Amino acid sequence: MLAPDGGAVAAVDVRGGGPGTRETDALDPRNLVQRIDAVVLTGGSAFGLDAASGVVAWLEEQGRGFRVGPDPAQVVPVVPAAALFDLGRGGDWRARPDAALGRAAVTAAAVTEPGLPVAEGNTGAGTGAVVGGLKGGVGTASAVLASGTTVAALAAVNAVGSVADPRTGALYGRLYEGRTDCPDPEVHAAALRRLAEAAEISAARSAASVHPPLNTTLAVVATDAALTRAQAHKLAGTAHDGLARAVRPVHLLSDGDTVFALSTAARPLASEAALADTAFGIHAEAGALNEILSAGADVVCRAVVRAALAAGTVDGPGGLFPSYRDLYGAD
Repeated sequence: MLAPDGGAVAAVDVRGGGPGTRETDALDPRNLVQRIDAVVLTGGSAFGLDAASGVVAWLEEQGRGFRVGPDPAQVVPVVPAAALFDLGRGGDWRARPDAALGRAAVTAAAVTEPGLPVAEGNTGAGTGAVVGGLKGGVGTASAVLASGTTVAALAAVNAVGSVADPRTGALYGRLYEGRTDCPDPEVHAAALRRLAEAAEISAARSAASVHPPLNTTLAVVATDAALTRAQAHKLAGTAHDGLARAVRPVHLLSDGDTVFALSTAARPLASEAALADTAFGIHAEAGALNEILSAGADVVCRAVVRAALAAGTVDGPGGLFPSYRDLYGAD
C-alpha cells in the first residue's frame, strides 16, 4: 500500500500470538520516524517479508524515505510489513513472495489512478488465504462521515477462526450490518458436508499441509483526517474490534493478527472554529476522533465480509478450499 507523496502518519497494533512483521517498532509514537511511504501486506510467512525489500529499493530510487543526509538521495525508506501464513497452499512449499514481487507491486501501485476500485478476493496477500476451511481473501470497505472525513479499510482474511456461524452458516460480520436472516437449513447442511469432504481431500492431496493450521488476518485502516501518531495508534487498536465482530475466535496463538492505521492528514480532524474554542476545543477533537474510531471498527468488519464474499473456490495441488459464495450463494 503506497502512501501519497509526503508519506502518511502510521501506527500498528499486533494482537495475534504468532505475528510475522518487519519495521513495526518504528511506528511506536515514542520513536523517531514521523511518516512512512508504504505498508506491505504479504503471504509467505516470514519468507514473504522479503517483498518489503523490493518496495524499499523502489522508494530509494524515487528519493522517498527518511532523510539522513544533505543529499536528496540520502534516504532510508521505512516500510513496515506484516505477513500471513499460507505456505504450501498452492502445492509448493517454496513458492512465496520475494523482493521482485514487492517491486512489481509498488510499481503497479504507483501508476494506478487514485479512486479506482481495489482488487478483492483471491489476489495479493489473499491469494493463499483460508479462513475456517473456507477460501479467504482480500476485502475492502469505506465510509464517509457526516464531517466529510473518509475512513477505509482493506483486510486480508486468513484466520484460524471462522467468518461463518457453524450453527447457521450466517456470516458473523453481517449481523453488524443489520442482517438477521440465515441460509436455508438444507443449504447449510449441504455446505457442512462439502466442507468436511474438502478437508479430507486437502489432507490427502498435499504433503505440504500444516496441521494444526497456522494463519493470520491482516488489515489496514486509513483516514484522510489529520491524526497524531498516538491517535493513529488508538485507531489501529479499535479497528481490531472489527476483526472480533467478523471472525470467531480471533487473536489466537496460531494467528498473527495485525492492523495498521494510516492518516494522510488531507483534512483537519475537527473544524478550526471548534478547535479554537478554549472551553470546548479538546472535546471537539475527542468527539471527532471517536467518530473515526467507531467507523474504523465498522469498515474493518465490513472488509472481512467482503473478503469472504469476493473469494473464489481454489482446487489445486495444495488442497480444495471452497468459497462461501459457492457454498451459500453470493447473497
